[in-house]
Amino acid sequence: MFDWMVWTTPVTVFFTCIALMLAGMTVWELKSPTVMRKGFLPIATTRGDRLFIGLLTAGYINLAFIGLAGKFAAWFSLEQEPSIWISFVLSMAVLALIMRRG
Repeated sequence: MFDWMVWTTPVTVFFTCIALMLAGMTVWELKSPTVMRKGFLPIATTRGDRLFIGLLTAGYINLAFIGLAGKFAAWFSLEQEPSIWISFVLSMAVLALIMRRG
């Protein structure tokens, strides 16, 4: 079923983190219902809204990094493309920022 997907370790960790976040958010919502609030995002959001926006942002960061990895190697005269773990850490940091302050 998933033969078309390249399941490298970073990809597996990324999707595992998403699944754990969704499970955790479900339990958190059941224990403590969310309230709308306004952070730096231009709209009032709930925890679920911020998670959705953060996951989209994390996905776009990872896609942009994958698309630009070859260029980074050329621009910075690297012997090989930079590790995908860089984009993973960056995307999770941005996701945490959106969840906390968004």
